[in-house]
Amino acid sequence: MSPTLVTVSYVGATILFILSLGGLSNPETSRRGNVYGIIGMIIAVLATVFGPNVNFGQALPYIVGAMAVGAAIGLYAARAVRMTQMPELVAIMHSLVGIAAVMVGFANYIDPAAAGAFEGAEKTIHEIEVYLGILIGAVTFSGSVIAFGKLSGKIGGKPVILPGRHLMNLAGLLVVIWFGWRFINVHDVAQGLIPLYAMTAISLAFGVHMVMAIGGADMPVVVSMLNSYSGWAAAATGFMLNNDLLIVTGALVGSSGAILSYIMCQAMNRKFLAVIAGGFGTGGGTPALAAGGQPAGEVFPILAGETAELLRDAKNVIIVPGYGMAVAQAQHMVYEITKHLREKGVNVRFGIHPVAGRMPGHMNVLLAEAKVPYDIVLEMDELNEDFPDTDVAMVIGANDIVNPSAQEDPTSPIAGMPVLEVWKANTSIVMKRSMASGYAGVDNPLFYKENNRMLFGDAKKTLDELLVALKG
Repeated sequence: MSPTLVTVSYVGATILFILSLGGLSNPETSRRGNVYGIIGMIIAVLATVFGPNVNFGQALPYIVGAMAVGAAIGLYAARAVRMTQMPELVAIMHSLVGIAAVMVGFANYIDPAAAGAFEGAEKTIHEIEVYLGILIGAVTFSGSVIAFGKLSGKIGGKPVILPGRHLMNLAGLLVVIWFGWRFINVHDVAQGLIPLYAMTAISLAFGVHMVMAIGGADMPVVVSMLNSYSGWAAAATGFMLNNDLLIVTGALVGSSGAILSYIMCQAMNRKFLAVIAGGFGTGGGTPALAAGGQPAGEVFPILAGETAELLRDAKNVIIVPGYGMAVAQAQHMVYEITKHLREKGVNVRFGIHPVAGRMPGHMNVLLAEAKVPYDIVLEMDELNEDFPDTDVAMVIGANDIVNPSAQEDPTSPIAGMPVLEVWKANTSIVMKRSMASGYAGVDNPLFYKENNRMLFGDAKKTLDELLVALKG
């Protein structure tokens, strides 16, 4: 392909990527957005492979082999990974972008052809691009690996707070800057590799330290933050390779991830720097206790049959899904119950918190998979004023996003965080396996309110019993 045709292909792919992002912003157009992204990526790969910068004849076996391996892994992941595992899959994908940026950076630096192509100020700029690309890629890689471990449960959700961590981070930053100055002032590749290796080691350690210090409650922000980092790593790789499409695509991913991180922080009443500093949240799965170590009040259990009676007599029902629904893979049963209630004239709607689940949009994807109509799936801000007029608010596997202490307890770690006000409904029903706290490890007074009922058990099994009772 001629350079002109490659440029035209890149422009077309860029437009498709922008359309893809636009489509993914709404559940109703998300499938179309995915199609745009797939077509754009096919065009981008073909234009690069057949472009003038690739010796296609010599590189053909390697290109075909790499694409075959990547396609096989992708197909396996698409078929084998469950919806509950999507957050950790996203995290590990981010790590691949990071390690790719690191490897491309080192390869580009030691490549004699690339090294000899620049002189003077251009050489300095290119070396800065290499240095920053490896720096961002290394932080993205190690941070994403730790995020994968936390999201998959292989690493505890409790933040690991080292003494003097801020001073350690500052010292690491100063050392990285000093090594960067050394790097751009050496004239020999072998000598330049020494500060490059040192910076890479520090960056990898910083990525581990940064994410380990972040508690479980902030993990949705971490996922979107790492998404942004992976975009900037890709953009830096584009500068290294002088690839316009990679620069634009990386900038799109980086900026959209940064905006999403900001939205997530607003949804949790958190500042982005406070998230990076860490310290919010403890290991999930601990019993919710009051300050004195005793249960915070009396719990009112309810059975599936009694729940069915409440739902049968209700006119307005709001369902709030959470990660527990994803773990139990109960979204299809939720749809069947919703369908049955709507056929009986009950107004059923879903309330989605921006950080419900373990990554942004997690609940929306699950409900879309179960064929729940898009028009009854609403955001938190669209529903909160309706809870006082709601007969039954049903919480399925959610915890922190329906915690009234965010509004009622100024000393709570989640004080000020916007939450779904399910306790204002006539009756709230919380479906949980046990009285364990949520991923943030924060006590939830909702469980002990007089108008709240606890429906214990596996969500899928309990919902199956509930559907049978409703039809009976």
